[in-house]
Amino acid sequence: MDLSLSEDQLTLRAAFAEFFDKESTLERVRAAEPLGFDQDLWTKLAGTGAVAMGLPEDAGGGGASALDLVLVAEQYGRRIAPVPFPEAAAAGHVLAQASAAELVGGVADGSTLATIALSPAHDGRLRLVPAGAVAEVVVALDGDRLIALRRPPGARPHVAPSPNFGSSPLADWPLDEGEQTVLATGPYARQLHQDGVSMWQLLTAAALGGLRASALELGVAYVKARKAFGVIIGSFQAIQHRLADVVVAGDGAQLLAFEAAWARDAGQPDAAALASMAFLFNADCAFRTARECLQFHGGYGFTLEYDIQLYFRRAKAWPLALGDSRREYERLADLVYAEHEGEE
Repeated sequence: MDLSLSEDQLTLRAAFAEFFDKESTLERVRAAEPLGFDQDLWTKLAGTGAVAMGLPEDAGGGGASALDLVLVAEQYGRRIAPVPFPEAAAAGHVLAQASAAELVGGVADGSTLATIALSPAHDGRLRLVPAGAVAEVVVALDGDRLIALRRPPGARPHVAPSPNFGSSPLADWPLDEGEQTVLATGPYARQLHQDGVSMWQLLTAAALGGLRASALELGVAYVKARKAFGVIIGSFQAIQHRLADVVVAGDGAQLLAFEAAWARDAGQPDAAALASMAFLFNADCAFRTARECLQFHGGYGFTLEYDIQLYFRRAKAWPLALGDSRREYERLADLVYAEHEGEE
């Protein structure tokens, strides 16, 4: 297993770092609240080919690897861009696997924003769909059917979002809203849906890793400038130790995300388990890092004027789109120890 980046991948990372540095400034992030979606930024991102790059070439995509997508997602998270990149990439992947050519075409050319419902339908509704307020298509599991629900295009948001801590365009979708297409049925439907959720977990893990890195930069910059008792607070050993802890954990979290991407690209049997691990560990590291750095700011960190709160809120909110992390830990245990099920 070689997790080092190729020259092309280093170039890809640098290109999207430059793109998000220019197009997703924190002023723009603030302006997009509370919806958490910037139409112009989405149009420009689609124009770079990022949304379609993971699709097969015969579907109008770039045939990029999972690791390529992870590198883009890191830069997306680093600037907490107000666009649904992980959701669109995961939904596009499922639609391509289901051979939904018409829907994939719209995703590939950027004319359609697609997302994925992370939880199955319940009582005729899809609850708190990521990007549900702004998407035209949602891929979802309804019983033993994998379906695509399509609403007419128009001005976004299409529906009012559910208010949330992270300013994300979450919204419910009734199953009777829009045109319904059955993509697959039975075990294959569940397999496709879980694969899409796994892709979302991997890309969200990478995005949280980028978020963590930027939150750390804000924290380090602050403790190097703030004085207490006549000295720079960064000279306090307690702060240095806390920073060292989150740096070491963050390096491990990034490595785990890279390994999960490699496993997916290599078709390894533990790819889904590694994606789940990467998601859970990066979520924990991002929140701990943002929390520590916010606390270094003292009372200032909780005010809307300071940028660290933008990262803190998203570090807490982004993983919650999947629900309670305790359920995901239980699912991960089933993935890792599946061969022991039924043993005494």
